[in-house]
Amino acid sequence: MIRLDESLKNYKKFAIAFSGGVDSTFLVASAKKICGDEVVAITADSPFQSREELKKACEIATTIGIQHFVVKVDVLGVSDIITNSKKRCYFCKKKLFGVLKKRAMELGFNTLAHGVNMDDLKEYRPGLKAAQEMDIISPLVDAQLTKSQIRLASKNMGLSTWNIPSQSCLATRIPYCEIITVEKLTRIEACENFLNQLGFYGIRVRCHSIIADSNISGNCIARIECPIQSISQMVNSNIRKKIISFFKANGFQFVSIDLSGYIAGSIN
Repeated sequence: MIRLDESLKNYKKFAIAFSGGVDSTFLVASAKKICGDEVVAITADSPFQSREELKKACEIATTIGIQHFVVKVDVLGVSDIITNSKKRCYFCKKKLFGVLKKRAMELGFNTLAHGVNMDDLKEYRPGLKAAQEMDIISPLVDAQLTKSQIRLASKNMGLSTWNIPSQSCLATRIPYCEIITVEKLTRIEACENFLNQLGFYGIRVRCHSIIADSNISGNCIARIECPIQSISQMVNSNIRKKIISFFKANGFQFVSIDLSGYIAGSIN
């Protein structure tokens, strides 16, 4: 990690967009170690982030000992975001980074970093273009670090995030061109939390409207994606009944399980 350490020393004073995921936690911990109080973490509080993830981000920041700030971001107030085109991530990152950068400058930090890694560059991520346009720095890319290297280094540093599943915002559960609403996001978050409580992790609850662009409550199909090895347990009679009951109580008219299992980026 010598290259990363040198890169962080060169940046000196900067703020980090912190989600509490594998990459941003590793970046925050590394930056705190190298730069001390010359670095701060800023987390966006938006409807696209689950309350549990926000809570964990705050706990992780406290454990690392970095100065941490949380700012609210009204992503649902941007029409280019809620109409949910394939460029949604671009418009969303523009909004998020704009708010985070403004807060960073108020705190005396003119540079903002994010935790993108080398593997991310191979995927369809329109938000990376927004980051480049806004001069958001990417120390993990500068150090040419991959996800597996970051996980291993995180484990060696004793970070609790080293083996957690990859995170993605709740908006990724809604297919492109279907309107994003608070109701859908709330429904998705509640059902994913419920599945976690049942012992299912690394899952996604995709929310498909029965009628395209429908905002009608209860007019949605849940498509559950989970690791292949969890499917047989999920269709167990008692578990299945609990899932169906909870999902329908939270507005889903139909509940399905994708037999292909969870595939990262499948909505793309």
